[in-house]
Amino acid sequence: MSRGDTENLKVDIRKLNLFNQMAKEGANTVASHLNQMTGMDTEMEITKTNFLDIDDIKTHVGDEKQVGIHIELTEPPHGYILFLFSARSAKTLASGMLGGQSSGGKGFSDMEKSAVQEIGNIMTSGFIDGWANVLNTTIDISTPKFTYGAGSRTVDSLVGSRPGEMALVFDSRVHAREADVEVKVYTFPELAELVELMQQIEI
Repeated sequence: MSRGDTENLKVDIRKLNLFNQMAKEGANTVASHLNQMTGMDTEMEITKTNFLDIDDIKTHVGDEKQVGIHIELTEPPHGYILFLFSARSAKTLASGMLGGQSSGGKGFSDMEKSAVQEIGNIMTSGFIDGWANVLNTTIDISTPKFTYGAGSRTVDSLVGSRPGEMALVFDSRVHAREADVEVKVYTFPELAELVELMQQIEI
């Protein structure tokens, strides 16, 4: 990252709390959307907000097979949002959406896949609505896409190798009707654009 790039990333220290607000607002919006769609009493809690190097994220995600739902932001701050969860977590959520039905097998039936995609839709759009509220803007997004495979490969297919580039990672847990579902949220916004949006906000 050149000196000019880091200049663009200067943010008023009083605004650092906006990252937490974005995470919190995003999580609350996701939970209320999930409540409406699944009838499950759901809450989503963000336990940690981190900046990680993109190459470190691939290591952090690992090669274990995971379900991924990702969207592209087609307006500032551009970039991608990726939700990753274990197959078990995805099946638990899908089963709630399908009134308790589950294929029980290892893979995903078409019904389960479309239920997970719908849940991904709720999560990604809810998360971005939360961001947009805090940033006082609108952010258009692409249609969510479903992937099932090595988590590190999913990250690689979205952002490739961007040496020295950072991403914003939220550790989160979704509690849904007796089921404890862990969801990792990886966001790859263009940081300079995100900071520019933050700079426009009056404290």
